[in-house]
Amino acid sequence: MNSIFAESATIGIVISLLAYEFGVLLKNKFKFGIFNPLMIAIVLTIVFLVVFNVDYDTYNSSAKYLNYLLTPATVSLAIPLYQKLDLLKKNLWPILGSIFIGALASVCSVLAMSVLFRLTHEEYVTLLPKSITTAVGMVVSSELGGYTAITTAIIIITGVLGNMTAEFICKVARIKNPVSKGLAIGTASHAIGTSKAMQIGKTEGAMSGLSVAVAGVYTVILASVFAMFY
Repeated sequence: MNSIFAESATIGIVISLLAYEFGVLLKNKFKFGIFNPLMIAIVLTIVFLVVFNVDYDTYNSSAKYLNYLLTPATVSLAIPLYQKLDLLKKNLWPILGSIFIGALASVCSVLAMSVLFRLTHEEYVTLLPKSITTAVGMVVSSELGGYTAITTAIIIITGVLGNMTAEFICKVARIKNPVSKGLAIGTASHAIGTSKAMQIGKTEGAMSGLSVAVAGVYTVILASVFAMFY
């Protein structure tokens, strides 16, 4: 099986997309948050690689082209934001302040958990960019001396959990304002959470998309500062 992956330039992409489409089918059929297509795709791909004894590097050689779509997909989040530009202008400072508080809460929680569980400095800085998009988080983790592979996994897990629980948490916390919902989801669970915000509503999606970009900038600065605290 390794030889098949090594000789094909697209088989990794095909396996990944099929796993994701199967996740979409489960999600549409059962309507439960636990059937998150991305999470199911990750699990199915891992199971496939283990069962057929395919090493990650061989798989990635034909699946890596999916990564090239990550940046344009993230940039495309600006489209709903442009459509809600007037709303942004009217609430600019409260919005920027809210995103900053969210980013600050994220790094503070990582610091608290690192002290509680006695993590090493490398493990600590690995977790600091957990709530920002993968493309930025990997760079932050690398520059701070963290483990980028683990950072990637943590960022994906954070996004998937945010995607699965966003609506429930908003209901429990009685967050009804669409702007507040979008800012909370985007700041806490980056682009993966934003996909859920877009399903909830256009305003939620626009504000969540804005949060992804602004929270990324805030976290780059905060992570550099907080890396010195532990």
